[in-house]
Amino acid sequence: MGKTVTKSNLPQKLCTTCRRPFTWRKKWARAWDEVKYCSNRCRNDARRSGRPG
Repeated sequence: MGKTVTKSNLPQKLCTTCRRPFTWRKKWARAWDEVKYCSNRCRNDARRSGRPG
């Protein structure tokens, strides 16, 4: 059998653009410390508005 990880045990962060919480994803495993945005849309909105991330 494999390891089972429940969603409640995953680390969370707040998006710097929309201030909503988002959880760790496997694709972010190597760069979790650098992840600032919950989605591409929030990342693009931050670039357009000129907000520092």
